[in-house]
Amino acid sequence: MNVSHASVHPVEDPPTTEAAAGNNQNNNPPRVRMKDIQGMPGTQGGFVLRVCQFVFAAVALAVMATTSDFPSVTAFRYLVAATGLQCLWSLSLAILDFYALLVMRSLQNHRVVRLFAVGDGITSTLTFAAACASAGITVLIDNDLGDCSQNHCVQFETATAMAFLGWFAALPSFLLNFWSLASR
Repeated sequence: MNVSHASVHPVEDPPTTEAAAGNNQNNNPPRVRMKDIQGMPGTQGGFVLRVCQFVFAAVALAVMATTSDFPSVTAFRYLVAATGLQCLWSLSLAILDFYALLVMRSLQNHRVVRLFAVGDGITSTLTFAAACASAGITVLIDNDLGDCSQNHCVQFETATAMAFLGWFAALPSFLLNFWSLASR
């Protein structure tokens, strides 16, 4: 069977005619592709998720990088590194999603979905771990030590909250890509 791959050509419904309907009764019907679920690569929902991931990670990175004493704590340096990686990953995939929407192409190629699933899994795990570590240090500074007057607790809390929001935006992308990969 000569079927066009969605990653190369847009998938369109063939026009139905009486002659084609009569010939199709003897042959197997053509395989039907499942519609793209919003949030998967190449969809408007996927593009919105990527933009949200980028914005939250960029805000976390900018807020944490503007404090003067973030390099003194390893968890905060880890948060800057993880959100920087999340920014680069999300921005590049947002550009790719925008291009796919612009030229009306599907990004449901097996290799592309595998790359997206692995990349989303790595970046979301790193972002979540960095946000958890930063939240622990922020709670230690604020509640246990009561030393917020000498530190930038509000900025630390804001950056940590933005990192968690970035992880919440990255998790659906990972789960949808992983589900799409596992269902093939």
